[in-house]
Amino acid sequence: MRPIDATPLARDGKVLILAYDHGLEHGPTDFTERPESADPEEVFRTATHDAVTALAVQKGVGEAYYPSYEDEVTLLAKVNGTSNLWTGEPDSSVNCSVEYAATELEADAVGFTVYPGSNHEVEMAEEFREVQETAREYDMPVVLWSYPRGQGVKNDTKDDTIAYAARLGLELGADVTKVKYPGSKEGMEQAVRMAGKSKVVMSGGSKVSDEAFLESVRAVMDAGGAGLAVGRNVWQREQPERLLDALDDVIYDGASVDAALQ
Repeated sequence: MRPIDATPLARDGKVLILAYDHGLEHGPTDFTERPESADPEEVFRTATHDAVTALAVQKGVGEAYYPSYEDEVTLLAKVNGTSNLWTGEPDSSVNCSVEYAATELEADAVGFTVYPGSNHEVEMAEEFREVQETAREYDMPVVLWSYPRGQGVKNDTKDDTIAYAARLGLELGADVTKVKYPGSKEGMEQAVRMAGKSKVVMSGGSKVSDEAFLESVRAVMDAGGAGLAVGRNVWQREQPERLLDALDDVIYDGASVDAALQ
């Protein structure tokens, strides 16, 4: 396990990844509420906020836009993904090599999705092995999107399921493991405990109110989580910087939700 505190992926040991792989994963529907967010330039500008420790994008977006922001944004290259048009058992195609991410994109870290419980879990874990081991050669932190999903999963946000997802991050060698919020501080404490030295961050999920979102983030931090990887809850807002200001207070300064909202 690689400590990430001294890497560009973390600030004071905490992590706030701005996720922008939704164009591939979800398609145009995620940009409907705020059409300007379909423009990667807009999101790269948002990612220059001090609270953001990395911006997660697919290869094409990184190629096209990162050169203009390489001095202001830490790039996390998402090296696999699948469209929402796919209707089979959950799977995710590898669309970028670690070598390409490191040498051509000049990314600082890599991310990879595994769907535990899917009929394709074995192949995805084997693909992650190659990604994780190659990333070690380039001294790059590895973030695992660990999302239980498929025929083997009945409830993907149950405490034990989320804890299992976090444990897989440790077992497979992820430096940071991204999991869904189980709905309570106690559930997140179990996930953090199971993850051992692999840092745990919360998936931002669908857009909710500022207060509801910050309450979940506060619970994650109180449970020992390292932060979050958030997309829609930031860039779907009319004033994304306002929420990032609040997240800065909650994640790095330990502020209460009420104080952050003010």
